[in-house]
Amino acid sequence: MLSFSQGDGEYIGELAEFVAIPSISRDASPETMRQAAEWLVARLGYAHGRLIETAGNPVVAAELAGPPDAPTILVYGHYDVQPTGDLLEWVTPPFQLTRDGEFVRGRGASDDKGPVYIVLQVAQAFASQEGAPPLNVKFLFEGEEEVGSPNLPAFLREHAESFAADLVVSADGAMWRPGEPSVSIASKGLVSLDIEVTGAGDDLHSGRYGGTVANPAHALAQLLASLHTEAGAVAVAGFYDGIPDLTPGRREEIAGVPFDDRAYSDQLGLEELHGEPGFSTLERLWERPTLEINGILAGGKYTVIPHRASGHVSCRLVPGQDPDAVLQAIAAHVAAQRTPGVRVLVRPDQARVPAYTISPDHPAVQAATAALESVYPGQAVILAKIGGTLPATVLFEEVLHAKTLFFSFSTSDERLHAPNEFLRIRRLREGMRAWEALWRLLGNGPHRLAPR
Repeated sequence: MLSFSQGDGEYIGELAEFVAIPSISRDASPETMRQAAEWLVARLGYAHGRLIETAGNPVVAAELAGPPDAPTILVYGHYDVQPTGDLLEWVTPPFQLTRDGEFVRGRGASDDKGPVYIVLQVAQAFASQEGAPPLNVKFLFEGEEEVGSPNLPAFLREHAESFAADLVVSADGAMWRPGEPSVSIASKGLVSLDIEVTGAGDDLHSGRYGGTVANPAHALAQLLASLHTEAGAVAVAGFYDGIPDLTPGRREEIAGVPFDDRAYSDQLGLEELHGEPGFSTLERLWERPTLEINGILAGGKYTVIPHRASGHVSCRLVPGQDPDAVLQAIAAHVAAQRTPGVRVLVRPDQARVPAYTISPDHPAVQAATAALESVYPGQAVILAKIGGTLPATVLFEEVLHAKTLFFSFSTSDERLHAPNEFLRIRRLREGMRAWEALWRLLGNGPHRLAPR
């Protein structure tokens, strides 16, 4: 068994260096993004860590050789983070990792810098204490996951031979709940778009022009409201096309997972829940697609009729849905609405990510389950599904012909993508123990991968 002898304070101090780099891929400078990548390279010196340029932010690559006949895994993660949102909502500075009891708080602490840091510690421990891990390990850390990994496809196709592996293990992708170990066997796909409504050539004085022209903000509100029924289903014709019916067996399996609607709504500060009729809350979270309005821009707190209003919409997709077909259905729905006096434009974003699944019978899932059982004895390991999207999973399957195992020690309630993101400190050591067990099981244990 490896020794992870540093104190929590030392681990937190090292992670704080990583979190302090504001690597927001949506709008950080190339220099800032490179600084985060170089932090990883410095930590991977023992594994020949290096930067490889892409058309966007660089990829960090490394290799750690195991026994000659051992299988090969590719560890995936990302060093970019989401924007902070409203700074006034943060109780501590977002890029200053702050300890608060059993938590550390900061942007990227849970998604994905903390989980990546866990893997780095395990790899370094194998290298320094045993000379090598029990299997061959390659690393690929990208800097554009939070914007849909736009440059990863071309990069991976160009370097497919260098990153060839029998399995990809993702440090990204949160566990279901903090009190229950879980292995995720699916993640939802993603498409997103902007709906832009334009009226007059400039903002207009609401007193002098009010009542004589169409208001783009009003028209946008009507368009956005038309995307759902009052009951909560998506009202776009064709949106649900291709989705297989939820089988009675799967519904029974989900119903067997402990879940309290009242506790869930209380945790969110809500009086009641709302969503697609005919499905339980957990069925909606794991099995059903969503269409959400993420943001609206128009005018402000001053007396004008804004000349433009825009709304950002994203859809999380499930198996059976075609991303392009979903975008086309939304565009057709918007075009069919009456919007007199304004012009409407639907602008899809570049990323189109289908849903991803891995079989519960896959050796990697069985190894991950056994690894978690060794760290959390006596607790049942739940096979869950991720409501979020990891764009690289489908790409790895297409280009490397390798499935991806989600093995993150982030937890879904840790305010990922929101102000005051945090990570449970105990997850650092738990994650290190579990990654060690996983590598041993995949390398030479009962769930050993068969090298290709």
